[in-house]
Amino acid sequence: MTRVTKWALGVAVLAVALIVALLPRGGDDTAAKPSGDLAPARSAAALRPCPAPGPAQPVKQLEGVMADCLGDGVSVDVGRALAGAPALVNVWASWCEPCRTELPVLQEYARQPGAVRVLGVQVQSPAKDGLDLLAKLGVHLPSVFDGDGGSGPVRTALKVPSALPASYLVTAAGEVRFIANPRTFVNTDQVRAAVEGAS
Repeated sequence: MTRVTKWALGVAVLAVALIVALLPRGGDDTAAKPSGDLAPARSAAALRPCPAPGPAQPVKQLEGVMADCLGDGVSVDVGRALAGAPALVNVWASWCEPCRTELPVLQEYARQPGAVRVLGVQVQSPAKDGLDLLAKLGVHLPSVFDGDGGSGPVRTALKVPSALPASYLVTAAGEVRFIANPRTFVNTDQVRAAVEGAS
């Protein structure tokens, strides 16, 4: 091997080592960054905690379907979190104008005696936009983030229509029922009637 060849080989090895050293690494710092970026928005929104998994059988249609709790970023198995008691699941997006009307109505309903649990599912919009909207509206309902792409796992499992908002009643027995009438709630009486009608 000539001196020039050895020199060229040495330069090539150093160049590769330098490129490898400069490549971004996926360590704890990058994993924690999205959470850190959302911390001020999460604090301002002050959402109630997402429901914790209970001992009851998971909701079959949502079993193993994972989403991040919008309030703290913790991963939630939606089927296990909704098991054992009735719940109203409301799918919304930050750009959806009817959602802006409906979310405060659902908040008011959730505060009433005898109300079932309400879980929001933010779709098709960035988590920060959703947190900012909830803070602006004064809505503190527990919510999960289903991704800002076309179709997240919760949306897919529920077969959510393209028009939002969309609401579902999850019965104590674990059945999932789409609420078709009304599609958008404008008062708490409508919410209560729809929940009772779908039970």
